[in-house]
Amino acid sequence: MAVVTSCFRCATAAALALHHHQPAFLAVRLRLPRHLIPTKRTMSSSSAAALASPHQAGAWYVVPDLSLRDHRFAVPLDHSSAGSPSITVFAREVVAAGKEEAALPYLMYLQGGPGFESPRPMEASGWVKKACEEYRVVLLDQRGTGLSTPLTTSSLSQLKSAAEQVDYLKHFRADNIVKDAEFIRLHLVPDAKPWTILGQSYGGFCAVTYLSFAPEGLKSVLLTGGLPPLGKPCTADTVYRACFKQVQLQNEKYYKRYPQDIEVIHEVVRYLSESEGGGVHLPSGGRLTPKMLQCLGLSGLGSGGGFERLHYLLERVWDPILVPGAKKNISYYFLKEFEMWLGFDQNPLYALLHESIYCEGASSNWSADKISSEFGSLFDPVKATEEGRPVYLTGEMVFPCFFEQIHALRPLKEAAHLLAEKEDWPPLYDISALNNNKVPVAAAVYYEDMYVNFNIAKETASKIAGIRLWVTNEYMHSGLRDSGSHVFEHLMGLLKGKKPLF
Repeated sequence: MAVVTSCFRCATAAALALHHHQPAFLAVRLRLPRHLIPTKRTMSSSSAAALASPHQAGAWYVVPDLSLRDHRFAVPLDHSSAGSPSITVFAREVVAAGKEEAALPYLMYLQGGPGFESPRPMEASGWVKKACEEYRVVLLDQRGTGLSTPLTTSSLSQLKSAAEQVDYLKHFRADNIVKDAEFIRLHLVPDAKPWTILGQSYGGFCAVTYLSFAPEGLKSVLLTGGLPPLGKPCTADTVYRACFKQVQLQNEKYYKRYPQDIEVIHEVVRYLSESEGGGVHLPSGGRLTPKMLQCLGLSGLGSGGGFERLHYLLERVWDPILVPGAKKNISYYFLKEFEMWLGFDQNPLYALLHESIYCEGASSNWSADKISSEFGSLFDPVKATEEGRPVYLTGEMVFPCFFEQIHALRPLKEAAHLLAEKEDWPPLYDISALNNNKVPVAAAVYYEDMYVNFNIAKETASKIAGIRLWVTNEYMHSGLRDSGSHVFEHLMGLLKGKKPLF
């Protein structure tokens, strides 16, 4: 689950070009009945000579108080097929300056999303600085993001049909992210020892998949706002029913703090609905409509500082009138900022795969759009404006209109509909394995989390044996970003028995 704490960054053509020159992947062997985890395999000298190394490590370089080293791994697109083409997965190793050769345990970070790359360290700060006091940190760009064979509108255009795109995209969920992580552990960690993982939001979902199918690779697990729903073939409807209610509460809190913005948004909705075609053009070629305007809630309502950023953005919604009688217009500044807030054009995986992260053997069928109708006109921006009610912004929901109103997503519209209808998604969790978990787990659960519902997270926690919970309303979903050192230290204290359980 990603969210505001996830960075929105563009992928590079150079990284895609690199992918096409990667060597074939080493053969794999079965380790689980339903899920294949890559392992090292002995090869003949002639076979080995035919293949370049599946792991390439760069030289150390520095940012203030940190040393970094880049790693690239050639992994199969489909871990279940020995003949699968390879893709590149990128990970950045981070240590405190001067500890390059120190014998440190490893910690892998799993980013929120889906579809966003790991943070790019600029200096020693936040949770990374704290973690580097005792760990060698590995920042993974999950497959399809950052430098890990990035999937963008342009790169996906190489697949000539929507069916081909779906057949490719189906390999970019948590199950394969975990298999990539295991491959990296086996090639990177001395003696392939188990490591600790830290999962933020959707990264926490991936961590629970890891606990389900490859617990032997884990020494301990830290989760921040990342306990997924369990127990149904598709949990999306349950998630969105809870999320819409929490989003409603966040809207009410926002308008209580900034009541003047009720009329500001009414004015914008009226302007958009009365414009030709029911909206105005965005700088990239998309369209801002009243429904798209509501998407500002995704970044504005659920993270630390989000209310303030949203309010200050709305201050700049209109162009000034320089000439008496000139037509009122929404400012270019606001339109450009709106696009940057969403970031779907640079990271389309989020929109394409978001609902599928809740699917195991069933389709989502545009769950958020379907569930929104259960709330009547509560989230209808035009009716709310006509009736003088506050316009409720939306949260972490993906709607079919995104693939019409966001220019970069239009070529992926047919693939998005096929993904929403797809039923044969493989399992992501094993509740029996979680019930019998032996890996130490500590989780931060945010009481007012808008993205990962508190009650759903608490129910999931009850199914993971031995988990230690830290329930807090001190932070929102972005706690790891906002106060990473404190959050990381508190969770480590739980693991080490230095903090009370409640």
